[in-house]
Amino acid sequence: MEADLDRALQRVPLLIAALGVIGAAIAWYFGGFRYSSAFLFGAIAAYFNFRLIERFVARLVGGFAANPAKRPKFAGFRLFFQLALFLAIGFVIIRFSGFNIVVALYGFLVCPAAVMIEAIYYLILTYGHS
Repeated sequence: MEADLDRALQRVPLLIAALGVIGAAIAWYFGGFRYSSAFLFGAIAAYFNFRLIERFVARLVGGFAANPAKRPKFAGFRLFFQLALFLAIGFVIIRFSGFNIVVALYGFLVCPAAVMIEAIYYLILTYGHS
Protein backbone atom coordinates (compact mmCIF):
# COMPACT_ATOMS: atom_id res chain seq x y z
CA MET A 1 0.00 0.00 0.00
CA GLU A 2 2.81 2.42 0.86
CA ALA A 3 4.49 1.78 -2.50
CA ASP A 4 1.21 2.69 -4.25
CA LEU A 5 1.06 5.98 -2.37
CA ASP A 6 4.68 6.73 -3.21
CA ARG A 7 3.96 6.12 -6.88
CA ALA A 8 0.88 8.33 -6.63
CA LEU A 9 3.01 11.12 -5.13
CA GLN A 10 5.34 10.73 -8.10
CA ARG A 11 2.50 10.87 -10.65
CA VAL A 12 0.75 13.97 -9.30
CA PRO A 13 3.53 16.43 -10.30
CA LEU A 14 3.57 14.88 -13.77
CA LEU A 15 -0.18 15.36 -13.99
CA ILE A 16 0.22 18.97 -12.83
CA ALA A 17 2.77 19.57 -15.59
CA ALA A 18 0.62 17.89 -18.24
CA LEU A 19 -2.50 19.80 -17.20
CA GLY A 20 -0.48 23.01 -17.11
CA VAL A 21 0.75 22.56 -20.68
CA ILE A 22 -2.68 21.55 -21.98
CA GLY A 23 -4.35 24.42 -20.13
CA ALA A 24 -1.78 26.92 -21.39
CA ALA A 25 -2.46 25.83 -24.97
CA ILE A 26 -6.19 26.28 -24.44
CA ALA A 27 -5.60 29.65 -22.78
CA TRP A 28 -3.44 30.70 -25.76
CA TYR A 29 -6.34 29.90 -28.07
CA PHE A 30 -8.77 32.04 -26.08
CA GLY A 31 -6.58 34.93 -24.97
CA GLY A 32 -3.17 34.79 -26.57
CA PHE A 33 0.14 35.18 -24.81
CA ARG A 34 -1.18 37.02 -21.74
CA TYR A 35 -3.73 34.34 -20.88
CA SER A 36 -1.28 31.54 -21.62
CA SER A 37 1.47 33.04 -19.48
CA ALA A 38 -0.97 33.73 -16.63
CA PHE A 39 -2.19 30.12 -16.75
CA LEU A 40 1.39 28.82 -16.79
CA PHE A 41 2.27 31.06 -13.85
CA GLY A 42 -0.67 29.62 -11.91
CA ALA A 43 0.28 26.05 -12.85
CA ILE A 44 3.89 26.58 -11.77
CA ALA A 45 2.65 28.06 -8.50
CA ALA A 46 0.40 25.01 -8.08
CA TYR A 47 3.39 22.71 -8.54
CA PHE A 48 5.43 24.52 -5.89
CA ASN A 49 2.39 24.65 -3.61
CA PHE A 50 2.00 20.87 -3.93
CA ARG A 51 5.67 20.34 -3.07
CA LEU A 52 5.43 22.67 -0.05
CA ILE A 53 2.34 20.91 1.27
CA GLU A 54 3.91 17.51 0.65
CA ARG A 55 7.01 18.54 2.61
CA PHE A 56 4.89 20.06 5.39
CA VAL A 57 2.85 16.88 5.83
CA ALA A 58 5.96 14.67 5.72
CA ARG A 59 7.64 16.70 8.46
CA LEU A 60 4.52 16.87 10.56
CA VAL A 61 3.91 13.12 10.34
CA GLY A 62 7.61 12.39 10.84
CA GLY A 63 7.66 14.52 13.99
CA PHE A 64 4.67 12.71 15.47
CA ALA A 65 5.96 9.30 14.43
CA ALA A 66 9.37 9.89 16.03
CA ASN A 67 7.88 10.75 19.42
CA PRO A 68 4.10 10.38 19.63
CA ALA A 69 3.90 11.43 23.29
CA LYS A 70 5.57 14.79 22.76
CA ARG A 71 4.17 17.29 20.30
CA PRO A 72 6.95 19.01 18.39
CA LYS A 73 7.22 22.72 19.13
CA PHE A 74 6.59 24.94 16.15
CA ALA A 75 6.03 21.91 13.93
CA GLY A 76 5.87 23.16 10.41
CA PHE A 77 5.93 26.85 11.36
CA ARG A 78 8.83 27.51 9.01
CA LEU A 79 7.07 25.69 6.17
CA PHE A 80 3.85 27.59 6.88
CA PHE A 81 5.82 30.83 6.72
CA GLN A 82 7.35 29.74 3.40
CA LEU A 83 3.90 28.98 2.02
CA ALA A 84 2.51 32.33 3.19
CA LEU A 85 5.49 34.17 1.71
CA PHE A 86 5.13 32.21 -1.52
CA LEU A 87 1.45 33.18 -1.80
CA ALA A 88 2.18 36.83 -1.03
CA ILE A 89 4.92 37.02 -3.65
CA GLY A 90 2.69 35.27 -6.17
CA PHE A 91 -0.13 37.71 -5.50
CA VAL A 92 2.18 40.71 -5.96
CA ILE A 93 3.56 39.30 -9.22
CA ILE A 94 0.09 38.61 -10.60
CA ARG A 95 -1.35 41.91 -9.41
CA PHE A 96 1.36 44.15 -10.85
CA SER A 97 2.48 42.17 -13.90
CA GLY A 98 -0.71 42.60 -15.89
CA PHE A 99 -1.58 38.91 -15.84
CA ASN A 100 -5.24 38.07 -15.79
CA ILE A 101 -5.87 37.09 -12.17
CA VAL A 102 -8.78 34.78 -13.00
CA VAL A 103 -6.77 32.84 -15.59
CA ALA A 104 -3.86 32.54 -13.15
CA LEU A 105 -6.30 31.15 -10.58
CA TYR A 106 -7.50 28.63 -13.16
CA GLY A 107 -3.87 27.61 -13.59
CA PHE A 108 -3.49 27.26 -9.84
CA LEU A 109 -6.41 24.82 -9.85
CA VAL A 110 -4.45 22.24 -11.83
CA CYS A 111 -3.12 20.88 -8.52
CA PRO A 112 -6.54 19.86 -7.17
CA ALA A 113 -7.48 18.61 -10.64
CA ALA A 114 -4.34 16.44 -10.76
CA VAL A 115 -5.07 15.04 -7.29
CA MET A 116 -8.65 14.23 -8.32
CA ILE A 117 -7.47 12.51 -11.50
CA GLU A 118 -4.99 10.50 -9.44
CA ALA A 119 -7.72 9.55 -6.95
CA ILE A 120 -10.00 8.37 -9.76
CA TYR A 121 -7.10 6.41 -11.30
CA TYR A 122 -6.36 4.81 -7.92
CA LEU A 123 -10.00 3.87 -7.41
CA ILE A 124 -10.23 2.33 -10.86
CA LEU A 125 -6.94 0.52 -10.35
CA THR A 126 -7.91 -0.76 -6.90
CA TYR A 127 -11.61 -1.54 -7.31
CA GLY A 128 -11.94 -1.92 -11.06
CA HIS A 129 -10.48 -5.44 -11.11
CA SER A 130 -13.22 -7.16 -9.12
